[in-house]
Amino acid sequence: MMFASSKKLNMKKYDVAVLTKKDFFEPKNPDWYAKQAIQEDAYVVKALEKRGLNVIRTYWDNPDFDFSNVEITLFRTIWDYFHRFKEFSSWLESVQNKTKLINPPELIYQNIDKHYLKILSDNGINIPKTHFIKKGDCRTLEELHKEFKLTKSVLKPCISGAGRHTYKLMSENLSEYESVYKKLISSEDMMLQEFQDSIYEKGEIAFMIFDGKFSHAVLKKGKKGEFRVQDDFGGNVFEYKPAEEEIAFAEYVISKVSPLPAYGRVDIITDNNNKPAVGELELIEPELWFRFYPPAADLLAYAVIKRL
Repeated sequence: MMFASSKKLNMKKYDVAVLTKKDFFEPKNPDWYAKQAIQEDAYVVKALEKRGLNVIRTYWDNPDFDFSNVEITLFRTIWDYFHRFKEFSSWLESVQNKTKLINPPELIYQNIDKHYLKILSDNGINIPKTHFIKKGDCRTLEELHKEFKLTKSVLKPCISGAGRHTYKLMSENLSEYESVYKKLISSEDMMLQEFQDSIYEKGEIAFMIFDGKFSHAVLKKGKKGEFRVQDDFGGNVFEYKPAEEEIAFAEYVISKVSPLPAYGRVDIITDNNNKPAVGELELIEPELWFRFYPPAADLLAYAVIKRL
């Protein structure tokens, strides 16, 4: 594997740049999380190199890397962009005309903001009951819960990841979260979703899709008493063999996305009506758990080659 650490490397043309974040780029003392990200990226780099492509791995905001020397730039473990959204947006605007991005800019811009859930809903896809709240809204959490007839909800920013500012709200704790909510709504759009009770028992199933076709799935479950399934909050991931109807639903969701993504992850939960619902549709930098099913990295490589 080659790494971009100096300007001299940019004298050579690359077929694919695999993007990570700086903390995952050659760390001296990587923790388990960084090691996991590096492992995931290595599966992708190896799969691309096996097909004769000249591949480089670098971090998205590397000041010494010239993206005009790359045919395709592939988003992978850039798991800091949602904490640095303004910087990322500026970088994205500057780089999109220098290299072909996968997934493409139109999908990235749409998928950054969770208003995409409304687009899915408008296309007939079941999502949890969701209410979007514009930046600067003056209503209190109590007023919003009364207006939307919510007894239990999840509050989160419309632009977020890794459970950033994601809170479970109930009538008895609304006042506790009012101050943090006021601070958030003053600077960004927020959303309230009806809390889905099955999340504790059933968790969330993540379906990995490449060029519209299902590859593999995992089950994400939170630790006891925790509704957030991310490993940042102690969640665990398990192998999962989905039923045919579950696969069909995940592929149907992706089929409603245009243009068809090279890769995507559909996170499905069971809603309060005991029906499958899309919790998240991840098209930018989803964890794809290649370590659970290494052949999926080859499927991603094929998708990239089709776009060269």
